[in-house]
Amino acid sequence: MMQTDKTVLLDMFRTMNKIRFFESEVQKFFAAGQIPGFVHLYLGEEAVATGVCAALKSTDMITSTHRGHGHCLAKGGDLNLMMAEIFGRLDGYCKGKGGSMHIADFNIGILGANGIVGGGGPLSVGAALSCQYKGSQDVAVCFFGDGASNQGTTQESLNLASAWKLPLIFINENNGYAISLAQRKAMAVTDIADRAAAYDMPGVVVDGNDVLAVYEAAQQAVERARSGLGPSLIECKTYRWRGHFEGDACVYRSEEELAEWKAKDPIPRFARQLVEAEVATQAELDAITHDVEEAVAAAVRFAEQSPYPSEEHLVEDVYA
Repeated sequence: MMQTDKTVLLDMFRTMNKIRFFESEVQKFFAAGQIPGFVHLYLGEEAVATGVCAALKSTDMITSTHRGHGHCLAKGGDLNLMMAEIFGRLDGYCKGKGGSMHIADFNIGILGANGIVGGGGPLSVGAALSCQYKGSQDVAVCFFGDGASNQGTTQESLNLASAWKLPLIFINENNGYAISLAQRKAMAVTDIADRAAAYDMPGVVVDGNDVLAVYEAAQQAVERARSGLGPSLIECKTYRWRGHFEGDACVYRSEEELAEWKAKDPIPRFARQLVEAEVATQAELDAITHDVEEAVAAAVRFAEQSPYPSEEHLVEDVYA
């Protein structure tokens, strides 16, 4: 166990559980037909967003993806506002008109999820350029998947960030599949982090189901960025438990593969590490889990009690 403050470690445990319970509730209510649109769940990948965002300040910025609930929660997104938005209600972050893929909170550095694969790269470059220009010592983080790593926007963003030595950390969440296409069928390299060499930046691979490994790698990359040394690429190897979206039949992968990854569940793994290192007792962890479960249940009640937007709200907040 790294020498990390107990409060930080328990906050990470809390965040991972918050994402797990939040996504489980979204899964349930979407299946019941109570959530409109599409949802792409983060179940199984909780350690990545948690470990990365634990290394950030509230003034640091992140760009997210279509699978963005975990990023938003880890960066401090409000449970009630997020749940209400996903339910399409007026009290949500976007007043119920954005839904799952458009949650943003500029006040805490969440620049928004993105339904365009690879769309977050250029936005993160702009955010990092603003940090550099203002001399703020803040950094930007770009979350992107294995599919997005093949997009030209991502490669252009890596190149420009390196050329300008921007304070930017690229976090590749490699869950093995771009929708239904396995990574091994779409690229010649085994490790996406190897591509960092082409842009003269550090590229490291970490176990994306080990929150401590993610946190340590993120800390190093953030320190490098704040010091003016430029960007880094961290590849976190992980796995999504659900389909690409809810309703995906997942015929492209086996039950055995899913079971193998579920056995690597990052939450009980971290719990064992905390207990074995005597950072916390199982009773303390159980209390945190209970508190989080109650908070997520309260967020569902908040969402259910919030009104739907009316026709008169239709053209509000429309800029083009």
